[in-house]
Amino acid sequence: MNTVKQILAVTALAMGIALPMSSFAQATMDHSKMDMASPSMTDGEVKKVDLEAGKVTIKHGHIMHMDMPGMTMVFTAKDKALLANLKPGNKIRFMVVNEGGKMVVTDIQPAN
Repeated sequence: MNTVKQILAVTALAMGIALPMSSFAQATMDHSKMDMASPSMTDGEVKKVDLEAGKVTIKHGHIMHMDMPGMTMVFTAKDKALLANLKPGNKIRFMVVNEGGKMVVTDIQPAN
């Protein structure tokens, strides 16, 4: 039983040392080296289209150039014409950029 307690104590100490170091590594990561300047197309599925407001709800995968995990969210279209032929359920590839904190879709293509 003493051996188990010793193993648990050593493990707890090791975790106490390792966890702060991993947090430090994340906090000091140089994000300037990430390729934020070249956005890429992201896979998604249209959930809702509001042509009048120029908005589209998309369930999307990971948006790599923004390091954004997959989720469902509402985006504003740069041009309402991008939304003209969209219907809920359409599988798409889309380009999104951050314009002053607002997520703006600049291109939408049907997924192949």
